[in-house]
Amino acid sequence: MIVVVLVVIVTAGLFLLFRRTPLVDLGEGCKVTTPSASLDLNIEQAQVAAVIAAVAARRRLPERAVVIAYATAIQESKLQNLSGGDRDSVGAFQQRPSQGWGRPDQLIDPVYSAGKFFSALVKVKGYRKMPLHEAAQAVQRSADGSAYAQHEEDGKILAAAFTGRVPGAVHCWFPTPDGTTPPPPDTEEAARRLGRALGPGTAFEAPSRGRGWLMAGWAVAHAKEFGLARVGYDGRTWVSADGHDGWKADSRFTAGKVRLF
Repeated sequence: MIVVVLVVIVTAGLFLLFRRTPLVDLGEGCKVTTPSASLDLNIEQAQVAAVIAAVAARRRLPERAVVIAYATAIQESKLQNLSGGDRDSVGAFQQRPSQGWGRPDQLIDPVYSAGKFFSALVKVKGYRKMPLHEAAQAVQRSADGSAYAQHEEDGKILAAAFTGRVPGAVHCWFPTPDGTTPPPPDTEEAARRLGRALGPGTAFEAPSRGRGWLMAGWAVAHAKEFGLARVGYDGRTWVSADGHDGWKADSRFTAGKVRLF
């Protein structure tokens, strides 16, 4: 009887403890948070989203174009850079080489595929004001063009975050090695890769706060790939060791340049 009572007491105590301290499986992933809502992404999705926003910024396209691109990529690939798909479809937008979009090795490159999508989109007369699914369908010519409409709200959330309009909206987290000295971050390659999407000579110099936060979001989305431990910008910092907690105040960083460590 005494044993049973003890088991009940211990069980109740553990239940109350877990209620006060929720168990969170940090794992790895990314989160986008804006005043309207938040979305969970995996790291690959965040990287594709960051590239799409950068390519749009290089072309000086409006945010509406980015929303359309996101809704399209969500429907076509769940915002992932797929190596295959229906028939000969490839990449985040599932573009088909047989329809003249490019070679498979080109379409698997998010910078190239996003560029091809935007090149086609800007030729759609009045795309900024027409219903999203009509604009997307005019580019994609899929079997069911109405399906793009269901992703418009998610597209708006992603666009607000990855274009940099909402500061500090993108954060990611991933395991860090224990007991070993990590290799130095490859900031040079990160700058080169960003330059491919955003334009040569970028080098994380921020001509405006919006552009700076676009770069900062891109850097955080790619932090695991390039071994970045910290990204600092505009009075805030993101640290990989506690990336799940997002951006924190840090007066060491100004708005002039996105700093990578």
